[in-house]
Amino acid sequence: MKHALKVTTPTDLQIVMTREFDAPRKLVWDAMSKPDLLRRWIFCPPGWNMTRCDDDPRVGGTFHWEWSGPDGRPAMAMKGEYREVTPPERIVRTERFEMESCGGMIGEQVVTLALTESGGKTQLTLTLDYATKEARDGALASGMERGVGAGYDQLDALLAERV
Repeated sequence: MKHALKVTTPTDLQIVMTREFDAPRKLVWDAMSKPDLLRRWIFCPPGWNMTRCDDDPRVGGTFHWEWSGPDGRPAMAMKGEYREVTPPERIVRTERFEMESCGGMIGEQVVTLALTESGGKTQLTLTLDYATKEARDGALASGMERGVGAGYDQLDALLAERV
């Protein structure tokens, strides 16, 4: 069963996204932390391709994801460092977006992922903390909600294969 992504803005500096998955927390954790699984569900705009997916989910570890645009040239990257990793329930990390079309870095935020399980289902809560209201509002205006929602729909399909 498909569940809807819920997006709220509890403060001027936060976005909170919640979504339920019909899978045990361990499977959702694996899909969120293993590069071979991340590549299978992270949303790419039509014509784009994920060209790099390095992920080292441990305190002090880093991640580096890159996408090319329809022309095959580098278009966007997301990088960051893990601050807290508590398998299979919590991750805190920094995230920096870089877009070629914007001339470089377009922002950094601190992201907290929390997974709770009840009755074989997993509730995901993703809290994004921004430095300014303008940065938060820019993220909301970017279409992030559609991209995250589409990715989580793809994650549903991946989890259904593994349950």
